Amino acid sequence: MTTEDDKDKRGSLPEQLTGPLLVAGAGVSGEGIARLLVACAADVTVADANTVTGQALASKLGCAFIPLDEAVAQVDRYATVVTSPGWRPNSELFVQAAAHGVPVIGDVEVAWQLDQARCFGEPHTWVAITGTNGKTTTTGMAAAMLAGPDREHPLALAVGNIGVAVGEALYHEPRVDTLVAELSSFQLHYSSTLRPRVGIVLNLADDHLDWHGSFEAYAAAKAKVLHAETPLVNADDPVVRNLAPEAISFTLGEPAPGQIGVRDGYIVDRAFVDDNVGEQSDGKSQAEGEGLVIAPVEGISPPGVAGIADALAATAVARALGAPAHDIAAALASFSVASHRGAITHRGGGVTFVDNSKATNPHAAAMALKGVARYIWIGGGQLKGAHIDTFLRANAPHMTAAALLGVDREKLREGLANVVPELPVFVTGKTDKHRAMREIFEFVASVAQPGDTVMLAPAAASLDMYKGMAERGDIFTACAKEFFPSEESESAH
Repeated sequence: MTTEDDKDKRGSLPEQLTGPLLVAGAGVSGEGIARLLVACAADVTVADANTVTGQALASKLGCAFIPLDEAVAQVDRYATVVTSPGWRPNSELFVQAAAHGVPVIGDVEVAWQLDQARCFGEPHTWVAITGTNGKTTTTGMAAAMLAGPDREHPLALAVGNIGVAVGEALYHEPRVDTLVAELSSFQLHYSSTLRPRVGIVLNLADDHLDWHGSFEAYAAAKAKVLHAETPLVNADDPVVRNLAPEAISFTLGEPAPGQIGVRDGYIVDRAFVDDNVGEQSDGKSQAEGEGLVIAPVEGISPPGVAGIADALAATAVARALGAPAHDIAAALASFSVASHRGAITHRGGGVTFVDNSKATNPHAAAMALKGVARYIWIGGGQLKGAHIDTFLRANAPHMTAAALLGVDREKLREGLANVVPELPVFVTGKTDKHRAMREIFEFVASVAQPGDTVMLAPAAASLDMYKGMAERGDIFTACAKEFFPSEESESAH
């Protein structure tokens, strides 16, 4: 419980957080929010349907607890409801809060308000990165570009859905001045005053429509990062471009003034230079009007169009904050893509296996498959309300076979039959995650030929069968190694 000394500190709290606060949920995210607020001497009550879990957390943090049903009935007693991202907007607690005029905000909004109120010293520099796909890779790249030379004491930190939680980053030791935050549409939905130094929307496509209710609502949540001092957008995505037509942008094509793009195999900045004679990352000068040459696109991880697009976006972020070209080039040269994002995880029997389990929606899967001429596709899971027709029309003609699993497997099977009825398609009805993937690989083993590529790019979420996309990818790779032993393994016997 709060003490008199705690109450004396509340002058440093932002106005919306000075009254009694109700934290919705005693899970991992809820605990993080409650811990942050208690540390700042806020008046916190945790609500949860699980009384044992909720009481244990309240005792651990020294705050109050209320059962969820009682919280719903008494929500008007609180000044603000604070939620973790997983709670849907139509949850009864939030419906009642709205009916009583009680605002609902999220973990990122709380962290932002506390930081702006100088509860952790001078406010941090915030970068907000969002989009349907590429967020994690772009965030990691941008943080590396802004980290500075001392890796033990970086100047920037990847936070949010990657690395450290935003709230924890505020009291990170040693202090890190720049927070490069990967933010989801859920977190942004519950944000109202967030205004980062730099905000970027990478792309927009159908995703989480079951949560937001419509694409328009989903896009509106993502667009909140464009309230930034320096908004950045993807010039190649017309939906994103229209959100901020005058904003600085990045493009896979040759850059116009005000853009970061690609020319002659190099990333070039024509946005954060005045197009006068300057210096490239290799120390050479370039002619007036050509912009600043940053780094070659060859060798970027992950390889392919998706990796280059992420690198362009990260470069735009870094240049917006004044990072020199040589720091950006060095970061790209050393950056390695995280697991389950397009890495080749096995080769055996002349067949290559690519794990892109992170491709949890059709747009991400399309980017993962782009540039691969022919492949065996493994897909399926939870489509989350996403439309698949455009994805299948564009990609099915490149498939030599397809294997489907998960709750929405029949939707994908029907879609494939409409586009390429002659395509060999296998559908497993198994709900056990290991048995399902083994059946998939029994089929793959019957159709794969030396020189083939097998692509796990599911176009759907994994939580219908797996703990997450990482487990799905790990089981895929384990089966690949079992069914297609590597040449080294064969020679060892």
